Amino acid sequence: MSIPNLITLGRILLVPVVVWAIAQNLLWLAFLFFLVAGMSDAVDGYLAKRFNMTTELGAYLDPLADKALIVSIYVTLGISGTIPRWLVILVVSRDIMIIGAVMLSWLVGSPLKVKPLLVSKLNTVAQIVFAGTVLATLGLGFKADIVITVLMGLVAALTLLSVGAYVREWIRHMNSAVVP
Repeated sequence: MSIPNLITLGRILLVPVVVWAIAQNLLWLAFLFFLVAGMSDAVDGYLAKRFNMTTELGAYLDPLADKALIVSIYVTLGISGTIPRWLVILVVSRDIMIIGAVMLSWLVGSPLKVKPLLVSKLNTVAQIVFAGTVLATLGLGFKADIVITVLMGLVAALTLLSVGAYVREWIRHMNSAVVP
């Protein structure tokens, strides 16, 4: 297994640690582990590209690690009442919808290869920045209410735009797969 893939696996192993820290109200520790996860994402990506260590496994593991971290943080913060539950439902529902579309396409014999769209990449960045900002403000004890509100709106808007873009791509794919 390549070094970047091992780093990615380490990031996946950090997910329950971050969730535990949030659940224990050790938000400074959750923020610290969140930063470590973010840095490991940058390092594994750099190593994979710079030293030509990209693998098919890594292409699947890296976004899985990102999603596992984001969804786990959002759900845990939502359960604790730290972020609105509607935002958690929106973020998680988007991911479930994408997985459902891929599975449905596969079941009907028209497998869909999901490639990240620009709006989806922007959405992921916004989700990460929002989660990090929430953890930082709570864990380090500073106020950023306006920033959090703006980021929350940005996450919601980009999540909805991403849903629309993926639905459009899925419909286009399914229509092209229909045999006349």
